[in-house]
Amino acid sequence: QGQEKLSCNPKKENGTHVVLCELGNPMKAGARITVDMELSVSGLEDMGDAITFHLQLQSKNSPSPSHGSVTVTVPVKAEAEMELRGISLPATTVLPTSWHWVEGSWRLEDHGIKVEHVYELHNKGPSMVSGVTLSVAVPHLLGSHVLLYLLELGTEGGTNCTQHPALNPAQV
Repeated sequence: QGQEKLSCNPKKENGTHVVLCELGNPMKAGARITVDMELSVSGLEDMGDAITFHLQLQSKNSPSPSHGSVTVTVPVKAEAEMELRGISLPATTVLPTSWHWVEGSWRLEDHGIKVEHVYELHNKGPSMVSGVTLSVAVPHLLGSHVLLYLLELGTEGGTNCTQHPALNPAQV
C-alpha cells in the first residue's frame, strides 16, 4: 500500500560481499511485497562482460522458515570517452621560394623547416581504459616527392610506440 525505505547493511562473508535488508517484522501471513533495489558497484573493469547477483529471501519465522532465491545476471559495459588534443609548433610554416631539397645532405636545414607535432590522448571517463591504440597517419610523400621528412618519434608516460618505417630514412 505504501512505500518505505529499507534499512540495509553491507558486510563481507567468506570473501563475498553481502547486503542484508530488513523487510519488516512482524509480517502478516500471505503478505506480498515488491522490492526495487539500486546497487552501485565499483571496480568493474576486470569483471568481464557480466556481473551476477544472488538474491535470497529468508524468514526468521522458526516454525516455517522459507528460503526463496533467484540469480540475476547483469551485462557490464565499460564506457570511456577519449579526447585527442594536438598542436603543431610552429602553427604555420611557409618555405621560402628559394629553398631546395639537398639530396644526400646530413644537415637538418637542408631537409626543410623543423615542425614539431605534439599529441595528447586524454581519458574523460567514466571508466578506466587499457590497451588503447592510437594510429596517427602522417603524409610523408606527395607522389614521389618528400612532403614531410619524419625525423623522430618520442613518447611520455609509459606509452609504447611502433616506429614508422619511413622514420629518418637518410639518417640525418
